[in-house]
Amino acid sequence: MITLGLVSSIITAIISSLLLVAIVTSMRLDTKSTVRYVVLSCFSIGLGASLTPVGEPVATIAINKLGEDFFYLIHLLGPIIIPLIILLGILAAILVKKPKDLHEFREAQINNETYEEVLYRGIKIYLFVMGLTLLGSGFKTVIDLYIIHLNTPLLYWINTVSAVLDNATLAAAEMSPQMGDQKVRAVLLGLLISGGMLIPGNIPNIIAANKLGISSKEWAHFGVPVGLVIMMIIFAFLL
Repeated sequence: MITLGLVSSIITAIISSLLLVAIVTSMRLDTKSTVRYVVLSCFSIGLGASLTPVGEPVATIAINKLGEDFFYLIHLLGPIIIPLIILLGILAAILVKKPKDLHEFREAQINNETYEEVLYRGIKIYLFVMGLTLLGSGFKTVIDLYIIHLNTPLLYWINTVSAVLDNATLAAAEMSPQMGDQKVRAVLLGLLISGGMLIPGNIPNIIAANKLGISSKEWAHFGVPVGLVIMMIIFAFLL
């Protein structure tokens, strides 16, 4: 799980999510452990993928909007995100247990994708990012007039709406090159952490939940408390 989180910035969040599905299937976990492992892994993948613009749309959009270089997000977020990924891995090792009885494990319903379907998914993501980049340009005046003047803690907690709205969309609507590093860090961390709480919040959540048959209620029951605890810990660190 730690490895998936760390390499997701290179192999992309989508590929990491598909690997996660294959791993979970081979582990033969019970329902409760499956949900816990997948939610924690998707938190890890979502955070790790944000370290480079290759990893996921939110990072691509942030770099584009801010006009920064490829390694900007690693320097800005890496000292927080990398230890957090390791802590999530330790938490998974503590909370996830294999069933004693093999009849208890949750059978995953995996649909094998063709190369055409994978290519189609990639094209959709590209068009999605392109559309959000244009959306962000359209919001420039609103961002410059209102959002960049909000204080850092408020920006951080406002982005808990990323739990129900895709974080890339919010990044396109909020990021501005006029923001200082502290505000950029707060915005991105708020988006990335809360994005793991519910299924619609991030691409890895959607892929893993769909392929493993995890319901929104199952995800929220574990994802929301974990996400809120992480949010409070990181908020204390930002202060």
